[in-house]
Amino acid sequence: MAIRLTKPWIPLDEGLAGLRGHLGVFQLADAQQQIIYIGYAGGNSLFGLRGEVTAMSKETADSAFVRVEITTAYLSRYRELMMIHIADHGSPPPANTLFKQALTLGKLSPAG
Repeated sequence: MAIRLTKPWIPLDEGLAGLRGHLGVFQLADAQQQIIYIGYAGGNSLFGLRGEVTAMSKETADSAFVRVEITTAYLSRYRELMMIHIADHGSPPPANTLFKQALTLGKLSPAG
């Protein structure tokens, strides 16, 4: 199993049309498919992934693509994706920094 989210990017409009109320994690990307936000839909999320992706795509004007992973371990997976992004890029995605989400993270040193 890959530690990174390796599913293909889907255009935002197409991705939103296929989302339902599942729990899970998601990544939003800009037109160059660079990650700009990592988020999750948890037990308190209204309308699950569909609601969270819709809300955050409106907050992040550069959103052009989305990819999701349905999982009940959404919070652990979210933290893991954030740690991987920080290990690869040295900082959280731009929109995560903009919204100043409080999160305590460990350190990952993923191979390759």
